[in-house]
Amino acid sequence: MKTIAAGVFKAQCLAIMDEVQTRREAVIITKRGHAIAKLVPIETREDGIYHFLRGKGAVTGNIISPVLAAKEWGDLI
Repeated sequence: MKTIAAGVFKAQCLAIMDEVQTRREAVIITKRGHAIAKLVPIETREDGIYHFLRGKGAVTGNIISPVLAAKEWGDLI
């Protein structure tokens, strides 16, 4: 894990962020010799709960008209 001073980080912030993204390695940022922050690459893995059914369904009929006619509902209406 790389350690860098806050002043150097401030001057080269975008380059350091690009390096963290490409190398997938965290960087510790120090101020006066004490660690104050840690820049880590973000996890880009999608959560399994979202979009797991995408593309698996299909509309097979008229989705606008009612399923049952009014006379079939009987006492419910």
